[in-house]
Amino acid sequence: MKKNYKLLISFLFVLLFTSVSAFSQQITKFCVVDTAKVYNAYFRNSAAVRNYESKRADFQQEINKKTDELRELQKKKLDYESQGNDTQALKIEAEITKKKDYLTEYTNAKNAELESLQRSLKTSDDFYKKLYNVLEKIAEAGGYSMILSLQESNAILWYSPTVDITDQVIKQLGLNN
Repeated sequence: MKKNYKLLISFLFVLLFTSVSAFSQQITKFCVVDTAKVYNAYFRNSAAVRNYESKRADFQQEINKKTDELRELQKKKLDYESQGNDTQALKIEAEITKKKDYLTEYTNAKNAELESLQRSLKTSDDFYKKLYNVLEKIAEAGGYSMILSLQESNAILWYSPTVDITDQVIKQLGLNN
């Protein structure tokens, strides 16, 4: 009877140990993805991003042009002051102030326009639908119970590079690194 009792206890111990280890394996599998890297790879060659980059370059070119004009006016003002022509120096000073105000308003307006364009790019429904479909497929195929975004890194204190599936996501979206 004692032999059967010991065998039963041993069997229960082994069963308990295997069920605990199997349970712990199911809840610990996770991976991370760098959504900013995926986003950049996805939109790198899109027409919308090319349009954004073109506008940004145009705006910067106009800002540079206006800044150069201000420098030239500053030089003129210094020349008039060195010649003792205070009347012309004051006129140039007024023009400088007017152009600085315009440049500030222009810069603010164009930055707001660029930010709006960038926000619309980042909230593209097509991109996120494709991304979530790919993430779902990778999670199911890899047995992951959770995928974390590296952009929300305040919740991730450390991770092993072996759980980073960013390149796999980019590949499955049909993008090149």
